[in-house]
Amino acid sequence: MRHIVIIGNGIAGITAARELRKGGADQLTVISSETDHHFSRTALMYIYMGHMTYAHTKPYEDWFWTKNRIDLLRAHVSTIDFERKALTATQPDGTTKNLTYDILVLALGSSPNRPGVLQTELRGVQGLYGMPDLEQMEVLTDAKQSGTSVNRAVVIGGGLIGIELCEMLLSREIPVSFLVREASFWRSVLPKEESAMITRHIQEHHVDLQLEMEVTEIHDDGTGRVGAVTTSAGKRIDCEFVGVSVGVSANIGWLRGTALETDRGILVDTYLATNVPDVYAIGDCVQHRTPPPGRKPTEQIWYTGRIMGETLAQTLLGKKTAYQPGVFFNSAKFFDIEYQTYGDVPANLPDDGTIQSLYWEHPDAQKAIRINYQTSDGAVTGMNAFGIRQRQDVWTRWITEKRPLQYVLEHLAEANFDPEFFRQHEADVLAVYNAQHPDAPLRLRAKKGLFALFGK
Repeated sequence: MRHIVIIGNGIAGITAARELRKGGADQLTVISSETDHHFSRTALMYIYMGHMTYAHTKPYEDWFWTKNRIDLLRAHVSTIDFERKALTATQPDGTTKNLTYDILVLALGSSPNRPGVLQTELRGVQGLYGMPDLEQMEVLTDAKQSGTSVNRAVVIGGGLIGIELCEMLLSREIPVSFLVREASFWRSVLPKEESAMITRHIQEHHVDLQLEMEVTEIHDDGTGRVGAVTTSAGKRIDCEFVGVSVGVSANIGWLRGTALETDRGILVDTYLATNVPDVYAIGDCVQHRTPPPGRKPTEQIWYTGRIMGETLAQTLLGKKTAYQPGVFFNSAKFFDIEYQTYGDVPANLPDDGTIQSLYWEHPDAQKAIRINYQTSDGAVTGMNAFGIRQRQDVWTRWITEKRPLQYVLEHLAEANFDPEFFRQHEADVLAVYNAQHPDAPLRLRAKKGLFALFGK
């Protein structure tokens, strides 16, 4: 019987453990210093906002692990001897435990970036990635626990974590100044129209959004806690909490200089194997030597960790399987606007004119659809949806099959995933195309099923 040790109890590590148990009888040990049990990290904001408790975020009951013979060890791994296949882990009470392994899986996750002045050790300056961050934020923003009232918070950096921090703080009636160095929110990712729409939406939620702005200095209040920041415009903002959202990096600093080959992440091949025999890496800490088609070398996304866990388990169970995440997709929420993206939708179209874009935005400025397509044959390459839920399987199929824009527009209703009786806007999107091509107008095909019967 092999002993497979997995370091990390996030979605990647736990998925690997579950799939390995389903298909084999190996001894499995999962080590984590963060929490006793796996939880959904994407739900952190909802715990803070009071919508859920920690218990609600655990997909499995605590007895699940013993029943399925998956040993959990709450400890911090400090050293790994790859040659001897041994590691040392320090438990919360300070005692150490030495383990040996036959196969090691590194699912180490990532940690928030803290560049420049953000490297300060002042209390009240933090990122939001895991449970320790949430627990610290709970204390620091509660006057009874910290002894200091938070009259204003500053969030530095855009992106998904930044806007989550804003929503979390506002839920506690803490005013927020949101400092973004771009000309509009998330402009490095979103095309200008969508970026402008979300920028307006953020401002409508009473966020003090300051664009093209950075922090040049963080000030001590005299007690070792943040008391103010100075911006690149020379303005001082008094605050008692600073949320840092300037991206994340693979949590691998402690492995640099070892036999393991690393760059921005742990370098792996198509089968998620590292350069060290019997050592694999999955999840946020990974950097693919040869990324799958349409994907980036590093992708810190929840579902890619799950797919890597499933893929590696198949290989370790004797069915060698390459990592194939398929068509890119992601989803998020910007206050009241849900966001989905499929395929390739860059912030800016290529200068060579090979890709064109069809964009529709609702007058309420809370719904929009963008469809990118190849100029040469009209094949759809990607889409953004805001405020209108779309079916992942439909868009994946259309992009994979290289369906032309005209086909997609005529069948657009098939992709709608909004609840029954929601108003649908496919005809409005189609009207944008027809206005641009009056000599060859398209007709929306009725959606099969109940909606078609009622002419929805």
